[in-house]
Amino acid sequence: MRLVDAVGHALEVAGGMTWQILWSLILGFSLSAVVQALVRRGTVERLLGNHSVGTISRATGLGMASSSCSYAAVALARGLFRKGADFTAVMVFEIASTNLVIELGIIMALLLGWQFTVAEFVGGPIMIVAIAVLFRLFLRNKLVTDARRQADRGIAGSMEGHAAMDMSVRAQGSLWSRLTSAEGFTSVSHVFVMEWAAVIRDVVVGLLIAGALGAWVPDSFWQHLFLSGHPLLAKIWGPLLGPVISVFAFVCSIGNVPLAAVLWNGGISFGGVIAFIFADLIILPILVIYRKYYGTAMALFVLATFYVAMVFAGYAVELLFGAAGIVPTTRNATVLSPSISWNYTTYLNIAFLVLAGALVWRFFRTGGSMMLKMMGGNPEPAIGSM
Repeated sequence: MRLVDAVGHALEVAGGMTWQILWSLILGFSLSAVVQALVRRGTVERLLGNHSVGTISRATGLGMASSSCSYAAVALARGLFRKGADFTAVMVFEIASTNLVIELGIIMALLLGWQFTVAEFVGGPIMIVAIAVLFRLFLRNKLVTDARRQADRGIAGSMEGHAAMDMSVRAQGSLWSRLTSAEGFTSVSHVFVMEWAAVIRDVVVGLLIAGALGAWVPDSFWQHLFLSGHPLLAKIWGPLLGPVISVFAFVCSIGNVPLAAVLWNGGISFGGVIAFIFADLIILPILVIYRKYYGTAMALFVLATFYVAMVFAGYAVELLFGAAGIVPTTRNATVLSPSISWNYTTYLNIAFLVLAGALVWRFFRTGGSMMLKMMGGNPEPAIGSM
């Protein structure tokens, strides 16, 4: 009976968090779909040929307009690399596409607070600069050549199909005319549903793990783990430990945020939360993918440089926001199950569920079922046709 009660409590917490963030998830993915419907894949390929400052800036901007799914971003980065894009540029694109996207910022603001959203968009560019510097200092041509040879072997991943699809609007005209056209509506619906299909596993797993941790793990455990009784040591320890927890949590993309809320309430430092969220690109399943795509040596290089950059960004955010006096002083992130009542959350959820229903309806009315089947395939020709 105790086990049933414990599981029920965890599911209640997870369900409460889901209800709290549902409208914002739909809003974020809708806005992301609109942006992606306007950015053609061929444009991305043409602009990422080297690792100059201008190219790194373009890679960041294009990544922000891209997918928020870590697996799809990793698969897309490999596809761009095989087409001749610079390795540093595609790694920057990968970082921006998973850590500097609209939907992530919205969820962070809702669960953790606006300070974390701002920190994400301040720390992200810091991490990107750190990666660019580390790659320039330590990345050798032979390692890149070996990685390109491995990438060209055609090893497909579970998100290759989604990463290779170019669903942007091809019609000419103004932004408004393209989006309000039948093609525009179809394109937005396809991006919206495919993005959900790509991340739904991580969102669900993240919410379930967050629910279990929030319901079962006492605060005293987290407080000891994060050295919360020693403020200075906690600020040093947090960014070092945050990415390690993320690596073994197996959850990436948006699914990281509910876990971050649990860790913040448990006592991890402000910078530790940011480093934890950045680490969605070095979780164990993705490290295995890196090894398949680029070889063991490059996978280890990416792990080491990404970890250093994440820790550095976490420290930078801690120092900058601490100096500005805007690090939150309370730990009341939305983790516990809120009661469902007729308030603004309920009204927004209903409104955005109607929007999601319309997009899903359009998706299946316009051949969407075949696209879902392609997600696990190896549609290499689609990349070349962009």
